[in-house]
Amino acid sequence: MPTAFLPDLRLNYRDEGAGAPVVFSHALGLDLAMWDAVLPLLPPGLRLIRYDHRGHGGSDVPAAPYSMGALIRDAERLLDHLAVKDCVFVGISMGGLVAQGLAVKRLDQVRGLVLSNTAARIGHESQWQARSAAVAAGGMEAVADAVMERWFPRRFRAEGLAAPWRDRLLACAPEGYRGGCAAIAGTDFYTPTASLTLPALVIAGSEDGSTPADLVRETADLMAGAEFKLLRPSGHLPPVDAPEAFAEALAGFLRRIGHI
Repeated sequence: MPTAFLPDLRLNYRDEGAGAPVVFSHALGLDLAMWDAVLPLLPPGLRLIRYDHRGHGGSDVPAAPYSMGALIRDAERLLDHLAVKDCVFVGISMGGLVAQGLAVKRLDQVRGLVLSNTAARIGHESQWQARSAAVAAGGMEAVADAVMERWFPRRFRAEGLAAPWRDRLLACAPEGYRGGCAAIAGTDFYTPTASLTLPALVIAGSEDGSTPADLVRETADLMAGAEFKLLRPSGHLPPVDAPEAFAEALAGFLRRIGHI
């Protein structure tokens, strides 16, 4: 996979297809592979770009903590590196925070937002500090079971479908995970997100244990004209447990705003 050599780190990414750009930003503890089931379901004629956050996947792992500003700057510099303008930026969970911050900072890069299973503020600082401390003491195994319960519906877990994603979480560098925890803990985008007026689709899962649907809807309500879509049954990661429904919602939004 190609690598963007930024001044202070390397970012792993994939850039596939040609046409209007759509950029995908993944959740804490995962990598760009979380979009694997969605991308083949999207219409042709799109340039599909996805990347690994710092500390995740094939990207470099700087020492924790990270700031949300650093994660946003990484995305900004990657899009500059790829000469991307006027993309639709799709962010889920932590990636949704990046999406909000990037849209505020670089309206030349982002013409539309898809915010999935995210919010203007996610959880409380003490929660993220406790999770980071648990990983520091016991590695990724210390949080894996609790994360699976928050991420996936009970039936999905009962059928054993969460097991590969637990393995992916365990493969995340603890330092990178702790860095991401710090970035989320320090982020409150209520005021800047409320200033956004670009086209936006906000997606929630009916069984999301990390960002409940009411919290996600509250973020949609901050933005003038944003659409809200509840996927059911789905948990915190619809691209994994409901890829067809997610792809259908995304494709519909892209058509409505004239991106395809």
